[in-house]
Amino acid sequence: MMKKQIGIVGSGVASLAMGIRMACLGHQVDIFEANAFPGGKLSEFEIEGYRFDAGPSLFTLPHLVDELFTLAQKNPRDYFNYTRLPEICRYFWEDQTRLTTYQNPADTAHEIAQNLGENEKKVHDFILGLQDKYQIISELFLENSLHQPSTWLGKKAWRGYLNIPRLGLFSSMHQYHKSTFKNPKTVQLFDRYATYNGSDPYQTPATLSIIPHLEYNLGAYFPRGGMIAITQSLHQLAVDLGVRFRFNEKVTRIICKNQQAIGLETAKGQYPFDAVVSNMDIRPSYQKLLQDQIQPKRLLQQEQSSSGIIFYWGMNKSWDELGVHNIFFSDHYQEEFKAIFTDKTLHEDPTVYVHISSKVAPEDAPKGGENWFILINCPSNIGQNWDELVSLTRERVIQKISRVLGQDIRPYIIAEDYLDPRRIENRTSSAGGALYGNASNNRFAAFLRHPNYRQSIKNLYWVGGSVHPGGGIPLCLSSAKIAAKLFQENA
Repeated sequence: MMKKQIGIVGSGVASLAMGIRMACLGHQVDIFEANAFPGGKLSEFEIEGYRFDAGPSLFTLPHLVDELFTLAQKNPRDYFNYTRLPEICRYFWEDQTRLTTYQNPADTAHEIAQNLGENEKKVHDFILGLQDKYQIISELFLENSLHQPSTWLGKKAWRGYLNIPRLGLFSSMHQYHKSTFKNPKTVQLFDRYATYNGSDPYQTPATLSIIPHLEYNLGAYFPRGGMIAITQSLHQLAVDLGVRFRFNEKVTRIICKNQQAIGLETAKGQYPFDAVVSNMDIRPSYQKLLQDQIQPKRLLQQEQSSSGIIFYWGMNKSWDELGVHNIFFSDHYQEEFKAIFTDKTLHEDPTVYVHISSKVAPEDAPKGGENWFILINCPSNIGQNWDELVSLTRERVIQKISRVLGQDIRPYIIAEDYLDPRRIENRTSSAGGALYGNASNNRFAAFLRHPNYRQSIKNLYWVGGSVHPGGGIPLCLSSAKIAAKLFQENA
């Protein structure tokens, strides 16, 4: 294959993966980034001695990172290391019910049986059964473009067709879990995985019930150095492969001619490229970078995923009852999702996620303290009064955690920062601050996501959380793999 010049918009994890894949094919890659650092949402900061990963906090499917180093004929351990967490998550309810899930599915099933009264064998079989469903779905939906005829004609596709009744396309995640388990808390426990792609378990298809497989069967991991180590290691690998980074250089236009992408424009000038890759959210990509092109209105008008209000609290105390990952559940779960997706606001009793990396990386907080990353799911920005909502939510979170832990946590917050949908939108160019692009609140959502390549603009490829196959680190890495495959087919 002739060496080509590739220009990439943004330096998020999908861009880094795409740049690495293109460099391994022998092409010259230039990555343009508006910030002074790589990573997009996957970045870090420090306040008063407390280190925080600014974005994603859960790491699954580490082999998707490792394979990029293997592809480049490098030893992954020379760049990037991680450990599997013995505990996955600790769960807390207002009535003082508590539950811990573990890396061993049998231990998790036992814990659910002991604390929630479920049949232990049934829970264990349910968890193990997720693996086969995941294999079918990942082969068809997560590893290939849904917009290429070849995807639907192979053996893997026929395996998917034959298993349609098992894949839950025609019921919601909540309906499926409610028919499987007897305790509403168990249903809530498994329903929460809809939030992993910013969706509503009462609407999203039961197909997405496979998501817990990533944790319960494959494991939750922690990178040495924090989540930022993913960005840092991939950036270093890209540099070692000759990828050029143009930091503090915001792309203002994708240059097209005769329905082909031929370059990028920044304040510094125009750069010709043989192919262009956009990792910017599809809405600003079209509305800001492709203003002179036909806009795919149906794609751009789809329902957006949830966003988040994130508090970063430096605590001068530690809590033994908390782990690395913690969930404080709402007692009004369905009403909470209605507030987010229908009313476009926050419920007065929100579910609260608390991530504490200092539990396994003590250097992330001063001695005796902890770094609390607190996420509350919320709607994307459509002009709500976020100053008021952030203030209300902060108070509700403090009160909720204090009630459940039996101690007022307020006096121990000695350092603080926050993100809301406005800030997320401004810092990451994600429309409305939506964390995962479009929501998956209907059975056809996977098919309606923006493709990784469209014939309407040749030589332009799409990666990242707003396009197929979706948001989250593993899916962003998969989007780059699919786009690279399409690039090779088109070359």
